[in-house]
Amino acid sequence: MKVLKKNLADEVTWQYDGVVLSREENAVTLEALFNRDDMPFMDIVLKRNDRFVETFYSDRWYNIFEIYDRDDNHFKGWYCNIGKPAIIGDDFISYVDLALDLWVSANGEQTVLDEDEFEELNLDVELKQKADESLRELQKLLTLYRNSGKTKNPPS
Repeated sequence: MKVLKKNLADEVTWQYDGVVLSREENAVTLEALFNRDDMPFMDIVLKRNDRFVETFYSDRWYNIFEIYDRDDNHFKGWYCNIGKPAIIGDDFISYVDLALDLWVSANGEQTVLDEDEFEELNLDVELKQKADESLRELQKLLTLYRNSGKTKNPPS
């Protein structure tokens, strides 16, 4: 399945392929391999071919990527994108990225990323409010999920 990340102008800014693991009425989970060179990120190193288990929702303003190490498959953390609800087709997923991101490390520490880029988008009040609400919802969801002792599979 092709994943299409878009900007506010509906232009594709990044695309890659993934394999569907499960499909529900309002969500799809797929597996994709990180396709960039190794790079330090927060408290980890993202490595080429790290395994990403990505869940996209057609009724939520975010997506959740679980990241697993390519060498030993250990869980590294969750990378979450705030964006408009995904459009899920038969052979593609597309979503409009709103720049605001949330990183949750394997130990549960949360870091909001790219707030400056989010502000530069100059979103209208309604869209900005929806993004802010979605970030808070996601933070609460992942805190509750992490506190339940689970470390794998995105919460629903």
